[in-house]
Amino acid sequence: MSERLPHERLIADLSRDLKPVRRVRPTRLVLIWLVTVALFADFFAVRADLHAMMADLMLAPYMWLAALSSALTAILAVIAAVMTGMPGRSPRWALLPLPAVAWWIVEGGMGFAHTWRLPGFQDASMVAAEYAFAFIVLVSLPLSALLAVLLRRTFPLRPTLTAALAGLAAAGAAATLLNFFHAYDGSLSDLVAHVASVVIVIGANRLCANWLFR
Repeated sequence: MSERLPHERLIADLSRDLKPVRRVRPTRLVLIWLVTVALFADFFAVRADLHAMMADLMLAPYMWLAALSSALTAILAVIAAVMTGMPGRSPRWALLPLPAVAWWIVEGGMGFAHTWRLPGFQDASMVAAEYAFAFIVLVSLPLSALLAVLLRRTFPLRPTLTAALAGLAAAGAAATLLNFFHAYDGSLSDLVAHVASVVIVIGANRLCANWLFR
């Protein structure tokens, strides 16, 4: 049998090719993504009629509350995605955006649940619903991709959960940005388009989870 190595030499052998580990800062990852969303908002803002948008949102409480709840969903979901991606953190972080999601569903549903018609508005047609669906899905793509790149630094132990939260964050942000161009009172087709697009974005992120975080 070979002579047993001293513990100092054993440690040196094991650590010879190790590289320094860069500390992951969750707050920095969240801020990078939120700043990117803000840049998207600035890009859309210069192409939208901001005065008309604000006037439209103020016509009924549920209009601006729906926009606020979708924005809050995006913020809380990205925090939850980053935190669930950190080894040693509780999976209960995934519960963080749920109250905002419930609020978003309630306010979004008010668009077709009410019995009055907002002045100057028409109900969202099928074409408008298709536009909303396409906008949320397409805008979610780069936001999901960036978040996936950031989350790869966290080494998620529950990749499908983290990816689903990332999809929710991206879809919530895209739905919020849609308000720059979507001056329609809600309808059933519009609500279905919103729900379908959010579900598809979350599902696509889940399907890609193992590939993204391998």
